[in-house]
Amino acid sequence: MNISATLQPDYVFLLTIGSVLISGILISALGRNTFLPRVSLLLLFGVIIGRGGLDLIPVIFSNQFEIISEIALLMVGFLLGGKLTVSSLEHYWRDTLWISIAAAVFTALIVTSALMVFGVPFELSIILGCLSSATDPAAILDVTQESNYTKSFKNLLLSIVSFDDAWALLLFGLGVAVVSSLSIVGAEYSALLIVAKDIGGAILIGLIIGFPAAFLTGRVKPGQPILSEALGAVFVCGGLALWLGVSFLIAAMVLGAVVGNFAKHHEQPLHAVEGIEWPFMVIFFVLAGANLELNTMGSVGLICAVYIPFRIIGKIVGASIGSRFSHADRQTRQWMGVALLPQAGVAIGMALVASSFIPEYHQMLLSVAVVSTVFFEIIGPIFTRFALQHVEHV
Repeated sequence: MNISATLQPDYVFLLTIGSVLISGILISALGRNTFLPRVSLLLLFGVIIGRGGLDLIPVIFSNQFEIISEIALLMVGFLLGGKLTVSSLEHYWRDTLWISIAAAVFTALIVTSALMVFGVPFELSIILGCLSSATDPAAILDVTQESNYTKSFKNLLLSIVSFDDAWALLLFGLGVAVVSSLSIVGAEYSALLIVAKDIGGAILIGLIIGFPAAFLTGRVKPGQPILSEALGAVFVCGGLALWLGVSFLIAAMVLGAVVGNFAKHHEQPLHAVEGIEWPFMVIFFVLAGANLELNTMGSVGLICAVYIPFRIIGKIVGASIGSRFSHADRQTRQWMGVALLPQAGVAIGMALVASSFIPEYHQMLLSVAVVSTVFFEIIGPIFTRFALQHVEHV
């Protein structure tokens, strides 16, 4: 029984927010003094106090997970997009494109092939292979911000992650099209159209909101966009994307890229949002841990025993091959794939969509997505920090 069930909803909500934020401060301090990044610690804390643990999270609070996660990811997308400026990419745009594409494609191919070799059905292998290409921009961004990493490896990593969701969506659309074409004539076209709408619509919304935001913000207080301007642009962009059913994360990234490149009168066009995203991130990661369904792990043990190691191999091999094509340095070839291991709930979202095309594998698909997300959300940031620290100290 949830111990907070007898309290009044308003007290419960405020007390929970305060407790989670204070816990976030303590966990951040712990993360600075241990090898575990604060993202992994926050997720573990959420698991402990969540439904699968002590069950201390009030229902009224956990029910807000969707809107909190959307707000947090909108800010992450905006900040990541803001790093895709012409000046920042001119030195490694070739690395960004080659590595991001190769890491996504080779991961999908390697995971799909491995699953088929171990006897997993063809349709399920393809969909899971496509899901494996996705990463977690929120966790990777937080790990890079947690310490003052200075080398260009960090900026290249963030640039690659900014493109990663787009490639994952494209691969997913192609995978669903292949699976659908086996049983439904013409379904491949509808699947590709859905993905084209998702990505194209998101880009269009980001551009439509981004250009006015770039030229109109920062006028009330010359040279500095105030917080209400920045949040207004981000929330309008995200709200339109959600309303129209397109990727709000990609829309926010495009918005950030447009503002970062065209707001020439701003001294720091993204500074206003950078100061407040952490409280939302704390709540997001704690609730993400609290909502992880650990009871599904046993039902898909064999498939996950193949999926997880081969996803790791795929990311490392793909990033290494992309680095060789782009003539990146040795440290990038060795460590970029390791830094790209975090995987987020976007894989679960894609699994939900795919399950409508292969309903016979609905439960198995979702279970693998949940279990792999649990593993890579907790372990992945540790690998990311390890890669960053290794490159930083070379």
